[in-house]
Amino acid sequence: MRIAVAGGTGTVGRHVVAIARERGHNVVSLSRADGVDLITGRGLDRALEGVDTVIDVSGVQVLSTKKAVDFFTSATQNLVAAGKKAGVKHHVVLSIVGIDKANSGLYAGKLVQEDEVRHGGVPWTILRSTQFHEFVPMSIKAASVGPLAFVPTMVTQPVAAKEVAAALVDAAEAGPKGRLPDLGGPRTEQLKDLVSAYLAKTGQKKRIIPLRVPGPMGTAMRTGALIPAPGSAVGRQTFQEWLDAIGTA
Repeated sequence: MRIAVAGGTGTVGRHVVAIARERGHNVVSLSRADGVDLITGRGLDRALEGVDTVIDVSGVQVLSTKKAVDFFTSATQNLVAAGKKAGVKHHVVLSIVGIDKANSGLYAGKLVQEDEVRHGGVPWTILRSTQFHEFVPMSIKAASVGPLAFVPTMVTQPVAAKEVAAALVDAAEAGPKGRLPDLGGPRTEQLKDLVSAYLAKTGQKKRIIPLRVPGPMGTAMRTGALIPAPGSAVGRQTFQEWLDAIGTA
């Protein structure tokens, strides 16, 4: 197939591009670095010429609910409209486990994205996954002040980005299936334990300060509402295995 990957240079996107090419597909990456802007639609029509399937792993790093909703509304509407125009037969999107239980920030944006895809007129598949192993260093970077690392109290079940990417390519090859079973990692963890392990592995001397996030989002984080339900798909690589591989791959 000819597959277009929106967000093809990101944490999951680069794996999607690599795996799809390894399997013999013709892959085009949709990112600003490739001359495509999802928000304005610049370059989309030309990039989607002859494309059979779109895999959308695009994202934005914001805390604001409005900014997240605005981004995913514009990006998804433009991507789906250009896909219909180009004759795309299948739209695959990566979403997040538990977004309907914590409707704020990025999660609110992903809910809007899912809704746009469901009603966009292109046959679709949605895969929700848990946070990736890479979420830990990202959260440390975003929530550190000097020697202090503010870590939300959160039950998580991290999954390997490469395994999520493989599942997305599997979905592209299988054709439109609607909502797939959620995908999570092999172990349930406390975020603070993962942060502690990462800091020790990378030699960073920071003091962890637990942070109790208020509102529905904080409740969902603490109660395990953001991990997959029993019977969901399960990845293989644990966080510790991912951590052990840092610097050796």
